[in-house]
Amino acid sequence: MTTVYSESRKLFKTKLQALSMLEILFWLVIFIVSLIVLVKSADSFTSAAERIGVAIGIPSFLVGVTIVAFGTSLPELMSSVLAVIEGSSEIVVGNVVGSNIANILLVLGVAALLGGSIHIAHDIMRVDIPVLVASAFLLFLMVWDGQFTFWESLLCLAGIFIYLFYTMQSSNPTEPEKKLAEQDAPKKTEHRKHALKDWAIIGVGVIGLTLGAKYVVSSVLELSSLLGIGTEVIALVVVAFGTSLPELMATLIAAKKGNAEIAVGNVLGSNVFNTFMVMGTSGLVAPLTVSGQLLIPASVISLAMPVMIVSTLLFVFMTQDKIVTKWDGWVLILFYIFFLISSFELL
Repeated sequence: MTTVYSESRKLFKTKLQALSMLEILFWLVIFIVSLIVLVKSADSFTSAAERIGVAIGIPSFLVGVTIVAFGTSLPELMSSVLAVIEGSSEIVVGNVVGSNIANILLVLGVAALLGGSIHIAHDIMRVDIPVLVASAFLLFLMVWDGQFTFWESLLCLAGIFIYLFYTMQSSNPTEPEKKLAEQDAPKKTEHRKHALKDWAIIGVGVIGLTLGAKYVVSSVLELSSLLGIGTEVIALVVVAFGTSLPELMATLIAAKKGNAEIAVGNVLGSNVFNTFMVMGTSGLVAPLTVSGQLLIPASVISLAMPVMIVSTLLFVFMTQDKIVTKWDGWVLILFYIFFLISSFELL
């Protein structure tokens, strides 16, 4: 009798394990598919918005640091807002901090390796670098006390508006840019003809972003429960990497075309948007508790936040002489590998 009971129990456990593996596989597929939908929708949205910006005569530099930077940050924004709405605010800070780390260490590192040496023509030291450093340290100070309040959300949103204001002020077109704009006049007319199509693409992109973000969040919660891994760790590494794919793909394409410099502006704009826009908007939806049971444990904050600060300072140091070398790229990639190893040690 005891032997029969023991065998039945073993069979039951085997069936449970098989069901658990199928469930894990199911939610893993959902996660991958929804992440692809999220990234592709952001890409379509950004491309259409960029064409509309050209059609209405917005300067190309302003299009790059606003529409493109905002577009590549849309996956972080949508997944974070949906996470707050569904009561899983622990994903937000992990997503933002992890994405900022991936943007600098992985995206810029890949750009430097593929592009050889990145020469920076734009004067990033006057406005962009100070804002980037300020946003990183401000986020560090705001979440270190374990709270991210309504007023801190407003402060972040004020930060993005100030950044955009100064960017617009410093982007007055030069004479060569004015001549180029005159040459591109026929292109603007062509873009206007396709304006209706672009607005339709934006509408479909918004739907894709919403659905993609919803199922990314749902699958992360299910997988963390099934695997016994904290959702903040998955958000810090897996979700952050996935939502940084638009920046990575834009970098790969730019490097292939011999224009790796675009990665510097992309990283700058995306990190500022992630910190100010994503955190600010998510914090307005609902108050975020950054430590304790509701959000990132102190052990993750003590790893991720310092790595983000060090990454930002590395970025500043490497761009001081307006050139990022291939060796700088290797240093960035090695730091990212260190971050991944240290993160998975928290599992």
